[in-house]
Amino acid sequence: MAGGAIVNTGGGKEYPGKLTLFVFLTCVVAATGGLIFGYDIGISGGVTSMDSFLEKFFPEVYRKEKKDTSTNQYCKFDSQLLTTFTSSLYLAALIASFLASAVTRMFGRKWSMFGGGLVFLVGAALNGAARNILMLILGRILLGIGVGFANQSVPVYLSEMAPAQLRGMLNIGFQLMITVGILAANLINYGTAKIKGGWGWRISLALAAVPAGIITLGALFLPDTPNSLIERGHPQEAKEMLRRIRGTDDIHEEYNDLVAASEESKLVKHPWANIIQRKYRPQLTMAILIPFFQQLTGINVIMFYAPVLFKTIGFGDNASLMSAVITGLVNVFSTLVSVFTVDKLGRRKLFLQGGFQMILCQIIVGTLIAIKLGTSGEGHFSKTYAAFMVFFICAYVAGFAWSWGPLGWLVPSEIFPLEIRSAGQSINVSVNMLFTFIIAQAFLAMLCHMKFGLFYFFAGWVVIMTTFIALFLPETKNVPIEEMILVWKAHWFWSKFISDDDVHVGNVEMSNGSKSKSVV
Repeated sequence: MAGGAIVNTGGGKEYPGKLTLFVFLTCVVAATGGLIFGYDIGISGGVTSMDSFLEKFFPEVYRKEKKDTSTNQYCKFDSQLLTTFTSSLYLAALIASFLASAVTRMFGRKWSMFGGGLVFLVGAALNGAARNILMLILGRILLGIGVGFANQSVPVYLSEMAPAQLRGMLNIGFQLMITVGILAANLINYGTAKIKGGWGWRISLALAAVPAGIITLGALFLPDTPNSLIERGHPQEAKEMLRRIRGTDDIHEEYNDLVAASEESKLVKHPWANIIQRKYRPQLTMAILIPFFQQLTGINVIMFYAPVLFKTIGFGDNASLMSAVITGLVNVFSTLVSVFTVDKLGRRKLFLQGGFQMILCQIIVGTLIAIKLGTSGEGHFSKTYAAFMVFFICAYVAGFAWSWGPLGWLVPSEIFPLEIRSAGQSINVSVNMLFTFIIAQAFLAMLCHMKFGLFYFFAGWVVIMTTFIALFLPETKNVPIEEMILVWKAHWFWSKFISDDDVHVGNVEMSNGSKSKSVV
């Protein structure tokens, strides 16, 4: 580290405190904000594979699928209107995340969650009652606004409430709830597809009100984080809350650091302008590239369109929905692996191992499809062959679920200092939603034109992002949020962007014997 400062390279200060029942329960309630995002990801792919839904809203796709037997298997579902149904939500979430940034900063994290849940509730009702494509898309836009607010506030809330040594585990509760939401949606789709009369899709869409109700009501009972209370001018309440969530009276050092960080943040009148300063270049780079790469793993191709994808490659209606249920189960249990290992193994090891596993599986799945369907899109999968392919898709989902899935939300939420945290998380969410929108909108057309090569395309991106992590992401486990500058200052590449004057949390003895404000 430049300047001769003596630092604790083991990860910064260790504040007194433990995981209290109060913190655990509040983090569980807050994490349910992930249910609305997950439920929507899972539900949209299922209903778009239901014949009654397609016949009512997308008759051209229905005719192409059912009556035009000459249609290339890869191109059955290629419809921009159909993909707009799925992707409109993510465009709305992108725009909403900027408004959510201001709400989260001025009113606190819990009210951002509450507002998101309420708007999502209205969108679910509109979708369930949809009579035409306009109602359907409008409902999706309202769902997107809800997702934008929840994704902005929940990861930040979890990172601020959790003790540093358990921040990874508690923050990944958000991703775990996303996977639970996806699984619940897949199970519901499997059941509603069997309802006679062809109205099961209405139940699937309307039941989004359940996770929305959970986070809306839950947010009312959530306490504010100490960071947010200090930021909004309630120091005494913040001290009491910190004492309660750490389960100890010895909170003075952590409290003083939070106050110092808050004083620093008050000097920043325009966090959006401030975040582009040279000293924040590492955090800004991660807030843009991590969510960008997360979408280019190809995971949303599987999760949005799992039933459509399985149907396209030859599975029957029920078989495609069941395959989506299987991948949903794998997603949940694999995310639990990350919950219990992220604070022990660290972020980097999970990123790198998961990346390698995804690359291998994508190459195998692409090759298996190429062998059977070639470029013509004509062919048939035997049960054994199809089961073999499902196995490798599940292995790919597992690799994502303990690496890029949870860590794509965890790392950006824990690396920003308070003065730019709301802006940083907003960038993280908006980049995530932008590329989710682009992938959702383009996937069916890409599948039609790139065919099995689409899997090689995503595998190539996973090679790039795994290399990026290996070179440029330092380990952030067990480092208190307000001391995170330590890991950037000690990094071989990012240290050149941070001067000694920028490092000012705590007191460090300099090599010349003088005291300087720095990171310990």
